[in-house]
Amino acid sequence: MQKKAYLSIISAAALWGCIGVFLRLLTAAGLDSMESVAVRSTVAAILYFFWLLFTDRAAVRVRLQDLWYFVGTGIFSVLFFNWCYFNAISLSALSVAAVLLYTSPVFVMLLSALCFQEPITPRKIGALLLTFCGCVLVAGLFPAGVGSISAAAVLFGLGSGFGYALYSIFSKLALKRYSPSTITFYTFLFSALGSLPLSRLWEDASLLLDPRAILGGLGIGVLCCILPYLLYTEGLRWAEPGKAAILATVEPFVAALIGIFAFHEAVTPYKLLGMAAIFGAILILNRRP
Repeated sequence: MQKKAYLSIISAAALWGCIGVFLRLLTAAGLDSMESVAVRSTVAAILYFFWLLFTDRAAVRVRLQDLWYFVGTGIFSVLFFNWCYFNAISLSALSVAAVLLYTSPVFVMLLSALCFQEPITPRKIGALLLTFCGCVLVAGLFPAGVGSISAAAVLFGLGSGFGYALYSIFSKLALKRYSPSTITFYTFLFSALGSLPLSRLWEDASLLLDPRAILGGLGIGVLCCILPYLLYTEGLRWAEPGKAAILATVEPFVAALIGIFAFHEAVTPYKLLGMAAIFGAILILNRRP
């Protein structure tokens, strides 16, 4: 079951790595970053609700006293990390923000040790360091450097990593009572309820009629939201959150490949070395002790 869990997590990360394709469509239609977050969460919540209505109505039922799980996954994690991430991008650069976002495995490892007594082993630490180095190389921060980064940008970047990490923790807790379907649906619902007032999406409702917005919204809502969160949450049933967080860093690996082949971004030896480092970290975690 552990190998199946690892495959689910890697598949989820690969789908998250495709988000840039659909995000470009939403941007081309005139939507800004927070509006795109609102579209992603809202489309996912609505479509998944109707899917569950016809296939698994029991998954929609939760106890009121357990809603804090989904406040955690939907608002404290998904919404908070997106807000921090977009602020980090605006204050620095995409590459810097991406690397700071992938400090999340550090937070997951520390929180998992605190909440679930998950051991911090030398193998995990080695995989973590290799992963972070790989993210730095893929993002192009080495050897170019990062220039002058403000303290606010660093704080927002670390905040995005912390928010990203909270999904693993809250989901692991929620899995004791609920299925991945329930957790996934309520995560989107609470994220949508939080992001719609922040984005004021209704003021640009006319933009949603653009074919690029429709295609981008469906793609980002289904392929880059419903499916990966289902796969990742299912993987957390059998995988430790710390390992899951490191495995999920295959996302920048996939994003870089898409950038190279779909958008003709430059291929550098450092980017290839970074991909190899991320892949190597995954191999290390899959080796038997």
